[in-house]
Amino acid sequence: MTASDFAGLATGIGSWPGTDIREAAAIVLGEFDELPHIVELPARGLGADTIGRTGAIMVDVELDVRTSGYRVVPRPMLAGRRAGDFLAEDLDVLEELWEVSGLGGSGRTIKVQAAGPFTMAAQVELRHGHRALTDRGAVRHFTEALGEGLRVHCAEVARRLGVDVVVQLDEPSLAAVLAGSLTGITGLDTVRSVPEPDALEVLDSLMETIALPVVVHCCDSDVPFDLLRRSRAAAVAVDATGLRRTDFDGIGELLQTGKTLMLGLIPPVAPERPTGWRELAEPGVVLIDRLGFDRSVLASQISVTPSCGLAGSTPEWARRATGLARDVAAAFADSPDSL
Repeated sequence: MTASDFAGLATGIGSWPGTDIREAAAIVLGEFDELPHIVELPARGLGADTIGRTGAIMVDVELDVRTSGYRVVPRPMLAGRRAGDFLAEDLDVLEELWEVSGLGGSGRTIKVQAAGPFTMAAQVELRHGHRALTDRGAVRHFTEALGEGLRVHCAEVARRLGVDVVVQLDEPSLAAVLAGSLTGITGLDTVRSVPEPDALEVLDSLMETIALPVVVHCCDSDVPFDLLRRSRAAAVAVDATGLRRTDFDGIGELLQTGKTLMLGLIPPVAPERPTGWRELAEPGVVLIDRLGFDRSVLASQISVTPSCGLAGSTPEWARRATGLARDVAAAFADSPDSL
């Protein structure tokens, strides 16, 4: 698993506005030529969001929706069936577009996304209503189910498209899990924090099962850089607008290990005033300069993404955002010293 699978390119986080999978997939395939991703369309409703979609990938875990969110159920229910149907439809459309575009045998790589084990355990309830995170056995089962599910899912994508596959684990709940800031069934209930060594073991065991290059995406402002540096992840994806000075040491150490940093530099919704690629590139350049790295790192270990998924944007901005990400990544690769 190498950082080079993610370095020096532009890609998306995953979600896209609207409900037309054919149109969305065609745009992503055309715009992100180096690393397109399987598109997620949460506007389709129940089962199309990250948690429901990941539940459809997991093996031996069935989810349905209650008033408080997703819950484990003993047999397939409406939410799980819908999620599975959406996922199957998306792969069928993607395979068709791939063939029509003549991409078979092109040697391109594609990215699949799924919620990570801690976000799933934090956001999914067990049958009695407690977060799965409160039960170590459940966390272990979720991790194994997700690992095996992703292994099978990625193998199917690779077989159907004839491509290499990389994986993005979305972990927006990881910081809260480590801090112990999640509540239980009531606001007075607390959910104990997961020690970093235990969290590292869970993440690494999952990545070992997947056996493919993995990027961990954390959109929270408290990114556990030290934990992710020590993990098997080849890359870490973060919202560049949420970085703080206290993150600099962790980022520097992460880059020194050779991992890729995927910087979310592109706004997920249209800004109030027009913004060009040079302005959007500046935070990445300033970060590397402050860390004392040569600007060649921008080409060798930095990639560019929107700062979050694009589901909340307009179709026009989503397309514009992909173009801006490509422009910034090209500038990092071609002329970093002139920025």
